[in-house]
Amino acid sequence: MEERDSLATDNWWDLRDLSNIAGEILDLAERIGGNELAFIVSPIIGFVAAFLIFILPTQLFLGVYGERKIIGRMQSRYGPNRVGPFGLLQPIADAVKLLTKESYTPRGADILVMYTAPIVFVAPAVMLMAVIPFGPNMVIADIPVAVLYFLAMASFPVIASFMAGWGSNNKYSLFGAMRIVAMTLSYEVPLVLVLLGTVVITGTMSLQDMVWWQSDNNIWLVFIAPVALVIFFIAVSAELNRTPVDIAEAESEIVAGYLTEYSGMKWGLFYGMDIAYALASACFAATIFFGGWSLFGLEQWVPPWILFIVKVYAFYFLFIWTRGTLPRLRIDQLMKFAWQFMLPLAALNLLLLAVQRLIVVEAEIETSAIWWLFGGINLIIAAAAIYGWAKVLGYRRDEVPERPRLVKEVGGYVPYDSSKGAR
Repeated sequence: MEERDSLATDNWWDLRDLSNIAGEILDLAERIGGNELAFIVSPIIGFVAAFLIFILPTQLFLGVYGERKIIGRMQSRYGPNRVGPFGLLQPIADAVKLLTKESYTPRGADILVMYTAPIVFVAPAVMLMAVIPFGPNMVIADIPVAVLYFLAMASFPVIASFMAGWGSNNKYSLFGAMRIVAMTLSYEVPLVLVLLGTVVITGTMSLQDMVWWQSDNNIWLVFIAPVALVIFFIAVSAELNRTPVDIAEAESEIVAGYLTEYSGMKWGLFYGMDIAYALASACFAATIFFGGWSLFGLEQWVPPWILFIVKVYAFYFLFIWTRGTLPRLRIDQLMKFAWQFMLPLAALNLLLLAVQRLIVVEAEIETSAIWWLFGGINLIIAAAAIYGWAKVLGYRRDEVPERPRLVKEVGGYVPYDSSKGAR
């Protein structure tokens, strides 16, 4: 409690807590127009702070410029380097191009559904940021069921993607949309199970209370349930359609999936909000698994919102890293991995965390030491479970190719050779 009081401040100029600036603005609005004006101004402040100040610049300079630059370096390329110094104005040029580009609509498309899909896709990306705590008092809506709210809002893009595929009147678009639905349903199950495990440990669905629990116990949830973070990252990558699991936009199979018939700014909304959803997922992971704005007492001297943003960018780098280094999976590999591998591990993780929470509650020994002990036990069990279950499913290390193999070496199709009279 003393630590929480020490983070509280009434000085509007104190950079550790930017909510005081919002409080001053709301007090001014209340003095001018009463509670009604303050009620109107409050969500506007949240939108400006979360979207215009944080999400939009991050989209342009981390999600567009930074991602292309980092992946370029990973692949021995320069990346954007022509428009502006060091290519910094390339995101602006891309945005201007999309705004001025002609947008085509197929003759047989359902115009209402096709045009509504980008709007439905955009709205939840903004609403997701409402429950993310950037600091001890910097959260737009600290609701007691924030985890459930986040999962509900994150499901809306699936509806928008299917609307885009259906309304385009294109078979490739429909195939891509159906893949999106199948992938989301498959990976939502292990995702919910691992998040339920974190709720069991902390005893709350409030994201702010989860941060306080980790701060009070001097431990991050990633150290208690490391396999939960791995499952979360893979499941979120699949739901976000990020490489190497961008099956719904596999150019080599279905052109561009549900976005095949989109162009101009309608396509730009889908692309931009893909980055926004990845950023929201990084915020969610930083909050639940990495202590949010807390850092073992360092938040007393460094503004908590800066610590939080650094963690978010570090987690977002994992999305960039996997995109630049891993090859795309097949749809059958992806679905099999979700149901046969990740689901049992997620269920085991939930069972393990529930038993440990029961031990702590019954023995009344909730200290940071016991959670560090349980974290070490969980790491060993997770490693053994992953290795053992992979063996059960038939994984053999000696069957993994150490070099690229030709089609004929793996039993694939070999064309008929008339000179030899045989295949």
